[in-house]
Amino acid sequence: MSASNRNGRALEFAYLIVFEKHLSATRKIAIEQNSSYFASKSAWDSVDVKMQETFIKSATAGMKAVLEAEPLIEENTGDSLVMKIQPDKAGKEGDVRDILVIRSDIGWEIGLSVKNNHDAVKHSRLSQKLDFGDKWYGMKCSDKYWSDIKPIFDYLTEQKKKGFAWSDLPSKDNDVYIPLLTAFLDEVKRSYATEGEAVPRNMVEYLIGKYDFYKAKGENRKKLTRVQPYNLHGTLGKPSSTKQSKYVIPILPLPTRIFHAAFKPGSTTTVEICMDEGWHFGFRIHNAATLVEASLKFDV
Repeated sequence: MSASNRNGRALEFAYLIVFEKHLSATRKIAIEQNSSYFASKSAWDSVDVKMQETFIKSATAGMKAVLEAEPLIEENTGDSLVMKIQPDKAGKEGDVRDILVIRSDIGWEIGLSVKNNHDAVKHSRLSQKLDFGDKWYGMKCSDKYWSDIKPIFDYLTEQKKKGFAWSDLPSKDNDVYIPLLTAFLDEVKRSYATEGEAVPRNMVEYLIGKYDFYKAKGENRKKLTRVQPYNLHGTLGKPSSTKQSKYVIPILPLPTRIFHAAFKPGSTTTVEICMDEGWHFGFRIHNAATLVEASLKFDV
């Protein structure tokens, strides 16, 4: 497990700790001990005490902001509130929430996407077999896309067989990054020309999440926690029987148009897609391992 992944999981566990400590005095709370819980607990146990203190402070600040926005969390009607950490596979299906806060008796839940020192919303891959169009916006990639990327991944497969590292490749930019990103952009443009507004709308729901949530980002060097609501479907900020949310959380409109899809100026590894309603995504492609693989990862 990388240090960044370990720290992210440890911060998730810190949120369980602070929520349980705060809520257990006034209402029933249960933490679901699934495999993701134990993975995060292991990460928590592996960081030093100073880092644990930092994560507790970050999680406490994030919790306070969420409690102010979501009075249903503290409302005590005799039911039990359940918290659980989601498995990583949930993100692959368009659910970016790391932690769920659930009150089954009233059919209510919210989610937290916990970030430690980064803003990436997705880490999707491109490969010779992965149909990003079908997964991202419900339209299968065209034959032209598959024919465009085939020589790129054939090349990578050959280099993998030779046991080459990415640093051994003479021109990653010209042989891999630029042609692959060009094929990606061309396919998005073709799909948009055919399907129209369904492409940007579905893409945002895939990248940002099919469910509303709060992104809680700890910025350790600044000693700062940022909490940002993503209220695409109007489920955040619901009042309890006795209390209103401290904030008016507007519903974020989904886009219907793509204005611009091109390489970021001066970059060979990042492309940008700009949409209406203020949506703007950067897609940076990179190799996620030392040795050559026949797939590449996006930081979105």
